[in-house]
Amino acid sequence: MKKIVILGSTGSIGIQALNVIASLKKDFKVVGLTANTNIELLEKQIKVFKPEVVAVNDFEKAKALKKRLGSLKIKILSGNGGICHAAKYKKADMVLVAIVGSSALLPVIEAIKSRKDIAIANKEAIVMAGEIINSLARRNKVKIIPIDSEQSAIFQCIQGENINSVKNILLTGSGGPLKNVAKNKFNSLTVGQVTKHPRWNMGKKISVDSATLMNKGLEVIEASRLFGVPVDKIKVLIHPEAIVHSMVEFVDGSVIAQLGVTDMRLPIQYALAYPKRQNTRLRGLDFVKLGKLTFEKPDCKKFPCLRLAYEAAKKGGTAPCVLNAANEELVSLFLKGKIKLNDIPKKLEKILKKHKPIKSAALRQIMQADLWAREETKKLCQ
Repeated sequence: MKKIVILGSTGSIGIQALNVIASLKKDFKVVGLTANTNIELLEKQIKVFKPEVVAVNDFEKAKALKKRLGSLKIKILSGNGGICHAAKYKKADMVLVAIVGSSALLPVIEAIKSRKDIAIANKEAIVMAGEIINSLARRNKVKIIPIDSEQSAIFQCIQGENINSVKNILLTGSGGPLKNVAKNKFNSLTVGQVTKHPRWNMGKKISVDSATLMNKGLEVIEASRLFGVPVDKIKVLIHPEAIVHSMVEFVDGSVIAQLGVTDMRLPIQYALAYPKRQNTRLRGLDFVKLGKLTFEKPDCKKFPCLRLAYEAAKKGGTAPCVLNAANEELVSLFLKGKIKLNDIPKKLEKILKKHKPIKSAALRQIMQADLWAREETKKLCQ
């Protein structure tokens, strides 16, 4: 039985991961859960899955959770330190990382140092510090298994293959909620319209990133770092049906693709059970009913965030970290109604031009670059 800690159990990926675990009770046991502030849902999860350690990022919410649980014997921690402690919990075999944003970086590092295999749905940590994470994983003999549907597809397509035989990675994306919306209408869109994804049910931050295609840009950087493939070999394809989750083209001309229904429980289960495949209760694909599958090039003039991500990836060093941090701040400001949607790429480009990337940066330098980008973004938006 594989023992699992889930970081971010009350978010979309965390909830679906628990759904998978509930259907495979003989194979997995939850020993740890963490959440940001949603203690109401976390309390319900605790009562069902009976973890041994729990962490809540918000200190006051952690205190409230202790009162709610009463005499229930469970270790409740708080703050980022508590989440890091849960990430390295001694009884865990694997840590599933479903935390959104850059706050996942330190817990991921702590989990790897403690020799826990990582199932990761967070792309920001890899974008910020992929070199450091990969180095630590090699040193500690830790597996890093991606959960995002695109990265999981690539991971599955290259199993048993020599990475040097990869000609191109064909990274697919649905095109997001604004694919068929004119750019001159972007600034008049509401948050609700921008975050209404046509295929996936996701959190607000990732939904905005999907709308601007920044999510795809971050995935380009993530794929380069996860699989050791130069960014020039990673091509984005818009695929509205979201059935082909990504493809790998090899030097002999062969293309291997991974297809599946649009349900995140599939890549979650694959990551948890790897290297085994388990039965699933989900419906399969009906190829007769599919009709046709379409592909097209992304429009980088309409969605400049994708171009900026490629530029940051090519600069390397701390540039991707700055891209991610500035984007997080800009998306937060957009969700609060303080900037317009088109302000995100405009201000992001200014921040990137101002930054001088540090090559082979240490963790301290990465954290400093992250902080610098956030402060500069706030100044620019005042």
